Amino acid sequence: MVFIFRVLSSLPLSVLHLLGDWLGRLVYLLSPTYRRHVLENMTQAGIDPSLRGKAVAEAGKQMLELARIWLRTLEETTAQVVDVQGWEYVEAAQRAGNGIVFLTPHLGCFEITAQYYSAFGDITVLYRPPRQAAIRQMILDGRKREHLHLAPADLSGVRLLIKALKKGQAVGMLPDQAPKLGEGIWLDFFGKPAYTMTLAARLTETGATTLMAWGERLPNGRGYRLHLHPPREVLSGSTVDRALQINREIEALVRQCPTQYLWGYNRYKRPGGAEPPPVSAAS
Repeated sequence: MVFIFRVLSSLPLSVLHLLGDWLGRLVYLLSPTYRRHVLENMTQAGIDPSLRGKAVAEAGKQMLELARIWLRTLEETTAQVVDVQGWEYVEAAQRAGNGIVFLTPHLGCFEITAQYYSAFGDITVLYRPPRQAAIRQMILDGRKREHLHLAPADLSGVRLLIKALKKGQAVGMLPDQAPKLGEGIWLDFFGKPAYTMTLAARLTETGATTLMAWGERLPNGRGYRLHLHPPREVLSGSTVDRALQINREIEALVRQCPTQYLWGYNRYKRPGGAEPPPVSAAS
């Protein structure tokens, strides 16, 4: 796998995206489980299932583009971001000095956002390592940059995130990642209970600036357009209230570009040992 990624990293982004398009469609055809997750999740969200072909093609691109992001220099990686919308919000947050919480869902190229920001300031991102040692080391080497720091998805990692915010630095995470038992709560996501992390919501209570961030994948391997903006409504209330508001923000982003959401991700899975989801989620 590491050797394959090194070979892929030498290819132009346009070629990787073309290969990824084919790979995504092939996986969809060969994997009944993946196919079921894609169709069930798109239907649950009210997304036209006729878009599934484009969606799985984009998921395939996401898999292969990681080679160029992880195994190329930071300068080469950030050069793939050809347009940035909302950078003024980042600059305003930097001037405020209270830190930034970047919330980046499984939409578009979610790996590019922290990499790009690290060229302008320190950022600590939450990280859950894979089990395979060789792949784990490759990802660690690829994600670590001079100003990009990794925090393990445990209590020590949470401390690192809070420490970074206290320094006025940025932190980043995938707010729609299914958490482990005890790290989340059942909340509505596209009309169905999903075990939702509370950490992202708790970090928004620190006084840091919260920004939604995602990297739109442009056609024909032309690169990425980075989208940055505050939540549509200021996050407020209890941790649970904020977590539900974050789910709503993610839903709004996904509806803007439904074909680039990772519909094959098992967002509604039940963590081992967790109570079953309620009949209807909080609203």
